Amino acid sequence: MTPFTHEVIKIIQQIPPGKVMTYGQIGREAGNPRAARQVVRILHSMSRKHNLPWHRVINAKGQLAIPNEEANWEQRTRLEAEDIHVSSAGRVNLKEYQWIPD
Repeated sequence: MTPFTHEVIKIIQQIPPGKVMTYGQIGREAGNPRAARQVVRILHSMSRKHNLPWHRVINAKGQLAIPNEEANWEQRTRLEAEDIHVSSAGRVNLKEYQWIPD
């Protein structure tokens, strides 16, 4: 596992319930501001193995970005269970729910 991958996993594991982060934000926090797509790949391939709260990661526009309808619905349901409002258009208010690590 690369140091970047390890850092991405660590950051995602720390996102608290009721908060979200964006793919690009995680990449920046992990040391690579241009790595949003790499974060997507890490999340896709390592969520189960590392029990990552994948549902707390959204795109920079605040949208749920999973194209699979069933997984998108699961993400929405999990976020709403944590009292995160998801609009009918599949958006989360980043000003209200985005987590900024210390």
